[in-house]
Amino acid sequence: MGFYENKILPFVIDKVCSIPPVMALRAKIVPLATGVVLEVGMGSGINLAFYKAENVDFVWGLEPSEGMRKKAQGNLKKADVKVKWLTLNGEDISLEDNSVDTVLLTYTLCTIPDWQQALQQMRRVLKPGGKLLFCEHGLAPDRNIQNWQNRVTPVWKKLAGGCHLNRPIPDLITSCGFKIETLEQCYVDDAPRIAGYMYYGTATKA
Repeated sequence: MGFYENKILPFVIDKVCSIPPVMALRAKIVPLATGVVLEVGMGSGINLAFYKAENVDFVWGLEPSEGMRKKAQGNLKKADVKVKWLTLNGEDISLEDNSVDTVLLTYTLCTIPDWQQALQQMRRVLKPGGKLLFCEHGLAPDRNIQNWQNRVTPVWKKLAGGCHLNRPIPDLITSCGFKIETLEQCYVDDAPRIAGYMYYGTATKA
């Protein structure tokens, strides 16, 4: 990766993904994690402050970006949970079948090129009865916003690390063998509407 991807983009993503309304949603989802956790797209470790350490054995932090892993060092030092890095893409999860209790996805599905393979890998490593926790932005319900999302995404993803504005998050999850148990949806304040429609909830293996 080049200078932009390693130096500038991690800083931008960290700032954008830690605005107060987004942090409030993280605070609702991350504490639900239990046991052995796989956090896909750990990024700069923003979620680490929200884990309930007494409920977590340790966290596999999957993050392919060297720049993001470096950015995470400060949050790792303050964390109450142990993190083991997986420096791989979401499509290539090198864990055994049925080996994690929780898979955590926060603002990650928008960027994974082969989201279908990645979700299938997450399902493979998740134990029966385990939980997929997700908090993602995606396709808005309003047609005029959808139109703008579709227009802007080709340029946006080039500048934002592959981020797609227009992915229908619940449909992606259920199409890969998960059953959604809880789902909340809303626009958040302090974000443009094309990037501010959020889906958050829980799912299990179907």
